[in-house]
Formats: sequence, structure tokens, C-alpha cells
Amino acid sequence: MNSFVNSVLLFLLFPIMLFTIVVGFDIPVEFLKTTGQFVPYIFESFLISGLIVAIINVRRSVKRWTGVFLLNKEAKYKWIKPINAERKKRVYVYNFMEGLVFLAIAWALFTVSELSWPTALAFCIPFFDNLIFTIFGMAKPLWKIGVTSKAIVHADREVNVIYFNGLQKVESHLDAIFFEYTNGLKLYIPTNCISENDLAEFYKVIENQVDTSKVYFINTKK
Repeated sequence: MNSFVNSVLLFLLFPIMLFTIVVGFDIPVEFLKTTGQFVPYIFESFLISGLIVAIINVRRSVKRWTGVFLLNKEAKYKWIKPINAERKKRVYVYNFMEGLVFLAIAWALFTVSELSWPTALAFCIPFFDNLIFTIFGMAKPLWKIGVTSKAIVHADREVNVIYFNGLQKVESHLDAIFFEYTNGLKLYIPTNCISENDLAEFYKVIENQVDTSKVYFINTKK
């Protein structure tokens, strides 16, 4: 989820930054026969781009917090564990780095043109969300992985839901567990989110939830 959303935001950032530079440095716009500061609908353009960026960031935040909330209802899970300490440290680092990058983007936009404040403000959302999310994760075991009768749910930096319906193959390879479906879809979760001592139990619980005559387990015997 995070990588896809960040790719979308990066794609949007290029035209936004270009427009901000044109406005901020009053660069001539030949096809409009004007300069940056006199381009029509400047505020409206920044407002619309800000709303788009804000919606994307809020949706990511809601999905992430919803996943964490669902995993805190432990009674609904047949197996549930906090994520591995190694994975937890990585989440701390990535969250802080990602938050600082978005804060730097917001600062750069506003510095080039103060008129860009709606868009700059929208890029601040993931900074504050990551900060709060990480602080809560440090304070208590917020990030977990669990197994229900229908799916695997993993929530830390990202939320992964791996449904058992249509599952064809489970394969452990290097640092990931891959789940392949009959329709060709392939999903994965990182193995470092599960303690090495818990991996055998994790695979056993999955085997108990699926029809092992139809689902193949490869490299999962520990």
C-alpha cells in the first residue's frame, strides 16, 4: 500500500512542483501570453491539487489505522502475534524518514510560492500521521499479524489482507512469504514480521484453515 501511494504522490508532485516554480519565479508562459504570477486560477489550482493529495493521504491513514484497530480485537483470531522486533525497528526508521520527506516537500512548495499553501498543507498530513502512528507503536504492541478462518491480516507500515479463498500455493522464499491464487494473483508478506520461533506455528495454523489437497506449501517446513 505505502509504495503504491507514494508512487502516486510522486507522480502528482512533478506537475505540482513545476506549476509552483512557474508561479513562484514568475516565469513567462508563452502559450498563455502571460507570466507565472498572472496565470488564471492560481489559488483554485493549488486548492484542487491540495484536495487530491489530502484525499490520497487521508485514505491511506484511515486504512492503516483501521487495520491496526482490527488486529486489536484479538478474540477474533485463531493465531495472533506482535510483529518481530527487527521489523518493528525498520518501521520506526521508515516512518520517520518518510514523514521527513513529506515535510521537506511541503516546506519546498511553500518556500517557492506562498500561494501553494493548500497543497503544502496536504503534504504535511503524512508527516503528522506517521509521527503519531510511530509514537503509538513505540508505546504499546500496536503492530501485529493474525490469522482468522478466512484470511491473514498484517498491519504495521502497510496493511495486508491475504484471503484463503482461491488460494493455490504458499511459498517461502528469501525474505518473503508468497501467496499465489488460481486466477494468477500473487501477494506476499515479509517474513521478518514474524519471529523465527513462530514461523512453524504460523504455517501450521494456515494449513488448518485451507484444503491442503488444493493448496501447496513449498519451503514452509521449519
